[in-house]
Amino acid sequence: MNTDAKERIKEFALSLGVEDVGIGSVRDYKSPRSPSIESIFAGARSMVVLAFSELSNYLSTNKRIAMAGRIDSLAFARACVYRITRFIEKEFGALSMSTPFSYPLNMSPESKFGLIADFSQRHAAVAAGLGTIGRHNLVIHPRLGTRVVFSTVLTELELEPDSPVTEDLCTHCNLCVEACPAHALDEEGKTHEFKCLSCSQPNGLASSIAFWLRFVDSPPEVQKRMIASPEYMSLYQAQSLVLEYHCFACYLACPVGVKKGASA
Repeated sequence: MNTDAKERIKEFALSLGVEDVGIGSVRDYKSPRSPSIESIFAGARSMVVLAFSELSNYLSTNKRIAMAGRIDSLAFARACVYRITRFIEKEFGALSMSTPFSYPLNMSPESKFGLIADFSQRHAAVAAGLGTIGRHNLVIHPRLGTRVVFSTVLTELELEPDSPVTEDLCTHCNLCVEACPAHALDEEGKTHEFKCLSCSQPNGLASSIAFWLRFVDSPPEVQKRMIASPEYMSLYQAQSLVLEYHCFACYLACPVGVKKGASA
């Protein structure tokens, strides 16, 4: 195990503004639906998992402002992932790869048209000792709580893994279940993806397909109105952004890690 490399990687990551870093072994990564890490990166031995606290935009009732905060958080996280991946390769000569938060996705029927990611950041975070999964099926970080996003660098370096979190960080208050407008959390241990997407991504793929099916079946005068409609403009904006996320109800409801002065 390369102890010096582990400490230097963590120190570098924290210097970039990453709020916490966990090291996990590829052997401990257990995602029930995503492909094996070996199928992504055959030589991977370790995972460097980074934790970022969400900006407080999610508290805004203006959904565009809330979504902008998520985009900013992920943009910063992606920049950090790039720099850490290059740092490991330059400093230790070890092949390393970044992993996507979501997009690009496998859109084949086998992946349920993008519902199964190539890599699970949640399960990587758990394996790297950065938290446990709560009733809302999100990772709860011991210090940052629920409102946190994760990113991961895979490396062929053999790094000593951090100890897993053994404490149950979820309060089991069921506030997230009650707050979900889509009832996507009614079944414990499962998030009903299509129900969740109906609120979190109202201008996503399903809405786009429905729009264009109506469009091709409509007469020319109706098609002209459809192209100039707010519905199409919203779909166009969502496609331009790639990432659209409107619903933060489970974030807002969870009492774990609420910032001082913030109301859930």
